[in-house]
Amino acid sequence: MHYAKILGSGSYLPAKRVSNDDLAQFVDTSDEWIQSRTGIQFRHFAAENELTSDLAVIAAQRALEAANLTGDDIDLIIVATATPDMQFPSTATIVQQKLGISGCAAFDVQAVCAGFMYALTTANAYIKSGMAKTVLVIGAETFSHILDWQDRTTCVLFGDGAGAVVLGASDEAGIIHSKLQADGSYLDLLKVPAHIAGGQICGNPYVEMDGPGVFKFAVKTLAKVAEDVLAEAGYEAKQVDWLVPHQANKRIIDSTVKHLGLSMDKVIVTVQDHGNTSAASIPLALDVGIRSGNIQRGQTLLLEGIGGGFAWGAVLVKY
Repeated sequence: MHYAKILGSGSYLPAKRVSNDDLAQFVDTSDEWIQSRTGIQFRHFAAENELTSDLAVIAAQRALEAANLTGDDIDLIIVATATPDMQFPSTATIVQQKLGISGCAAFDVQAVCAGFMYALTTANAYIKSGMAKTVLVIGAETFSHILDWQDRTTCVLFGDGAGAVVLGASDEAGIIHSKLQADGSYLDLLKVPAHIAGGQICGNPYVEMDGPGVFKFAVKTLAKVAEDVLAEAGYEAKQVDWLVPHQANKRIIDSTVKHLGLSMDKVIVTVQDHGNTSAASIPLALDVGIRSGNIQRGQTLLLEGIGGGFAWGAVLVKY
């Protein structure tokens, strides 16, 4: 039986780094207000000429280098994003072109902040079925393009970035178990309701969010899906070496950790450095954990995330 094993990881944050105090110069907010509610201190914004695919390509190149592979070794590219370069083609095919790869399958997955969980699980299915051997999985976002700077409840939360992993078929344990779920009845809690029709943008093209509603739902749901994945895999929380959660809000992370009975020194937390980067946040945090030396080969990781839809999921991984 083939497992999908993480062979390498990479990440990228745009050069423009914006502090809470920087935001307070043009948004009715403060460093204290943002930090006390979210734990966020900084976020990075793409340059005017930087697209989601540009961020994705750099993260992908770093992941390929870490895996000691080249683009020629890849037979599937999956990009998780809610901020694609264009209506079509997929950002994955644009990344494919920029990496100089041709012939392999490439497509996008859209599950907002849960996108990387959906993409990782899809890649795992391809490898386990024998339909792919080496898969490039990327989460990349330019959320700064869809933020309303008059809405302080949303614009202070998000940032841009990309993270990537290369998965390869292996006889050694890799992705152990995953669980994906969604409930469209909650779609009004977090959305960008615009669409294109007749050459016009119809509806609000900016993020709309019911903050308290999202917080309440996320706290309950993330704890439950983490418990479910562990139980279904026959694991206990104490066997998890590292929790790598979606980096949206430090209070949500704290709640999940408490519910699982874990220690904070077993959690990769990077939200303070880049804010909520949606589909990029989990692979960003994962790459930070790996490159810092905290995450070691043979350790057990629990990845989890939730995003608009609502869509959510968790993946148990032997790194």
